Amino acid sequence: MESPIYYSKSEFIETDTGNKVSRRATIAGPQNIILGGKTIISSGAIIRGDLRQSRPGHAVVISLGRYCLVGEGCVMRPPYKTYRGTFNYYPMKIGDHVHIGAGSVVEAATIGSHVEIGKNCIIGKFVIIKDCAKVADNSIVPPNTVIPALSFFAGSPAGFVEDLPESTQELVESQTKQFYQRFQPLDRDR
Repeated sequence: MESPIYYSKSEFIETDTGNKVSRRATIAGPQNIILGGKTIISSGAIIRGDLRQSRPGHAVVISLGRYCLVGEGCVMRPPYKTYRGTFNYYPMKIGDHVHIGAGSVVEAATIGSHVEIGKNCIIGKFVIIKDCAKVADNSIVPPNTVIPALSFFAGSPAGFVEDLPESTQELVESQTKQFYQRFQPLDRDR
């Protein structure tokens, strides 16, 4: 196993389900965000759970599965559109074992499980990324794009590059679990 990635225990809040959320991340509308467990939200990340339809009560705006890694400075906000003169936000659903690279902006409708999104990407509104797909660093995925399962997209605008191997699911799952295990508090005794 690779060497540990240390973090300051005082900088992260750890939940009962093993989520590790940086105190330097901005979580707006936390009552509308679901974290599946063992998810890491890095410093500078902004998750906008406050952007939702104006109905009363709680609404799930953003849901992340288990073992999701949200990189430093990522911005996640739900997609929105105006339909017949009415402005609406729509929920964002993210599967298990998803790694979103540092500095990426995500407004996707759905991201499947075992997905890797590179650094500094822009994932446009209502994008659907199927299971086991990968988006290269610095790619811009236009709104309403559907990225098929087991495909690699890159570029600006992002386009299909190649098919990914059948082993992608196991590889990504192993990477996210290893990263979570390596992510250790530096000051354990406090």
